[in-house]
Amino acid sequence: MGLMERIIDPKPEEIARLLARPALEAESVASVVAEIIEEVRLHGDSALLAYAERFDHARLESLTILRSAMESAKGSLDEKLRSAIDRAKRNIERFHAAQKPRDEQVETEPGVYCWRKSIPLETVGIYVPGGSAPLFSTVLMLGIPAQLAGCKHVVLATPPRPDGTIHPAILYAASISGVTKIVAAGGAQAIAALAYGTETLPAVDKIFGPGNRFVTEAKQQVSARRCAIDLPAGPSEVMVVIDASSNPLFTAADLLSQAEHGPDSQVIVVVSADDVQSGHQLVDAVERELEAQLAYLPRKELALLSLQHAKAVVVTDIELLPRVINTYGPEHLIVNTADFALVENQVRNAGSVFLGEWTCESAGDYASGTNHTLPTAGWARSYSGVSLDNFYKKITFQRITRCGLQSLGPVIETMAKAESLEAHAQAVRVRLSSIKGEQE
Repeated sequence: MGLMERIIDPKPEEIARLLARPALEAESVASVVAEIIEEVRLHGDSALLAYAERFDHARLESLTILRSAMESAKGSLDEKLRSAIDRAKRNIERFHAAQKPRDEQVETEPGVYCWRKSIPLETVGIYVPGGSAPLFSTVLMLGIPAQLAGCKHVVLATPPRPDGTIHPAILYAASISGVTKIVAAGGAQAIAALAYGTETLPAVDKIFGPGNRFVTEAKQQVSARRCAIDLPAGPSEVMVVIDASSNPLFTAADLLSQAEHGPDSQVIVVVSADDVQSGHQLVDAVERELEAQLAYLPRKELALLSLQHAKAVVVTDIELLPRVINTYGPEHLIVNTADFALVENQVRNAGSVFLGEWTCESAGDYASGTNHTLPTAGWARSYSGVSLDNFYKKITFQRITRCGLQSLGPVIETMAKAESLEAHAQAVRVRLSSIKGEQE
């Protein structure tokens, strides 16, 4: 039996069931997270220190990482890595700077002016996982747009290492991305602290960043009661679309780049083939490459656990291909086919799309410029990935002249009366009477 479950020309109504994400233990996770949130809400820093010792095996004297540690991190990094981070920063900055809003005033009718202002969020929280893989790239993806938007306070929470320190790459990325405060706190407890505040942490207006199932659940819970979050997210996932022109070496590498995140990650390859037999042959070629590359993958065991729920979908009807893509709504969609431009135009549900054989998903994760904080678990049907817009709130303004109200007032009054809201009508009526009195 191969590494991936094979699905041949699924019926449209069965796609969602056949490509279902791995089930999570939602109830037990929810109750554990609720307890952690309440503990942090009631006991603040002392709860965070206790959780750091319990979960991160770090006995901390202070939760705050000093500014001097951020500044000295540059010297701790290999020059090649530091240069790579700097280059990624430039590209991320260029892409997101182009998204700055252009607020315009509209005269909806003579004398009636309406406009919208984009106001940066004052205090935002960034969560950066730091367990088996310290995700310093996420600092860039979230700190840079927060800085560009003009957020005054950018608080970064990330779990400490057993010795109580933070990985220098995270510190360096924070130092060049506008982060104003770093706290050594991880997991659901960090999300709770960002949401409610502690003696050390200010309560933030919005929380950004990825995490495991406990972090994701904590974000969902605090968003229902306390503060906004960036988007619903869960384990990472990728869908790779290939055909006879695709290189199995590249396909396997792309699948493993997501599988290595952990056992909850899902990888799917969709094979566009002329017939079932050739489709099976393409899947066979990909599986051979998976086995070859797994042999020397450092995170092999994690990737193997992920591959237990990997799928290979063979599609012989080209009309079925967009149905498979859009029904699943992948976080990452790689289209590595000869006619990728045609497929591109049919994509409706995806977090981020990577086109052509040279565009690996890793580019978006790190340095091409697009944001890697993306909707997972099918939320791409209704959510976008993080952009500069997420760091603003929009406030509408309006101004009506005397002539404008004389013209529009009777319309407002008629509508208010029809809804039996007499005081609404009165607010117009007294103004129109005042204008009439001045004119007499």
